[in-house]
Amino acid sequence: MQIDNCKQIFDELPNRFNAAAAAGWNAKIQFNIAGPKGGNFVVNVDNGSLTTSEGTADSPTATINTNDDTWIGIVSGTTNPMTAFTLGQLKVQGNMGDVMKMQTLLKA
Repeated sequence: MQIDNCKQIFDELPNRFNAAAAAGWNAKIQFNIAGPKGGNFVVNVDNGSLTTSEGTADSPTATINTNDDTWIGIVSGTTNPMTAFTLGQLKVQGNMGDVMKMQTLLKA
């Protein structure tokens, strides 16, 4: 899939989510992605279901701050997320466990 912007990524997330593996898990993750292809997005996991929306969340369990090129690179597989984190290109506040779990529940 050719990724043109971050909205496209978040629109596709519910289709790539492994709902059965997320039973009993609740999280609200805020993504703040700078740059012309970015935006603010919320991923809400509620006991096995996942929804996404544009905007900002009240009281997210975790917040990810990055730029559009880094995020598109992570999703497309050309940027290593741990390297981006180590270099300060990806910053996480709040519950790091929610961010790590989210990563494991996405189907290729």
